[in-house]
Amino acid sequence: MSNGENRGSGPQFRTAPLITSAAMVGAGTVIVLAGLAVGGGHLLSVTRQWVNEMEVPPSELARAKWAQAKTAVAAGAQTWQNGSRPVPSR
Repeated sequence: MSNGENRGSGPQFRTAPLITSAAMVGAGTVIVLAGLAVGGGHLLSVTRQWVNEMEVPPSELARAKWAQAKTAVAAGAQTWQNGSRPVPSR
């Protein structure tokens, strides 16, 4: 190593390519966010339209299915507690 070399200072970067790449990444991020906003808005709109066209709203359907599940659990628990009788084979 000669006296004119200064290896302890680390790599020497040029700032122009770094600034350009940062600007391009920023612009790409803005484009991606805009695309997500447009696509998400459309999905939300279509989903709302689909729900409004349903004969039975999802909340009522969920309530009915919950009642069915509770009834099935109660029947299963009662059968388990009382013991099940085997069905005779023919």
